[in-house]
Amino acid sequence: MSLTPVFLGLGSNVQREKHILAGLDALAGFLHELRCSPVFESEAVGIKSGHFYNLAVVALTDLPLHELDRRLKAIEADNGRYAPGRQGLPLDIDVLLYGDQVGDFDGLVLPRPEILRNAFVLWPLALLAPDQLHPEAGRSFAELWREMRSEQRLWPVALQWRGVELTPQELLLAHPLPV
Repeated sequence: MSLTPVFLGLGSNVQREKHILAGLDALAGFLHELRCSPVFESEAVGIKSGHFYNLAVVALTDLPLHELDRRLKAIEADNGRYAPGRQGLPLDIDVLLYGDQVGDFDGLVLPRPEILRNAFVLWPLALLAPDQLHPEAGRSFAELWREMRSEQRLWPVALQWRGVELTPQELLLAHPLPV
């Protein structure tokens, strides 16, 4: 069985902790060697809503890209993403990178453009896999984060998953909650 590294972005602005943890539990059920970035709270970008929780994960998968995407949509649906009359975004899971794939795969653009546009995607990636190269930019996530100029406001938040603190105490102390 061939395993492909995959980077995913998770976000929620409705019962954030509940949906993020449910998403991680579901992903752990079929992905291998799942690792999580710290969790960040951010103001909404592009929509009027409450603050989001965001994080990135890296794992290995034996699923083809479109089967992986289908499973992610099912996890979103299980968390109320497509429920009639829903308010906000209970859970969003995006494929950010799938191996070294570059291009448009039936509407799934890789690498996901939001990596270079949104601080709430790039900062978690820079902490999770600082040396990972962006397949188009050819620079590491850490390097891209250092160079990013963004007005987006985000800050680390404490969150535990399966008894493990996802956000290190040092990061929380270095970036206190905004006033």
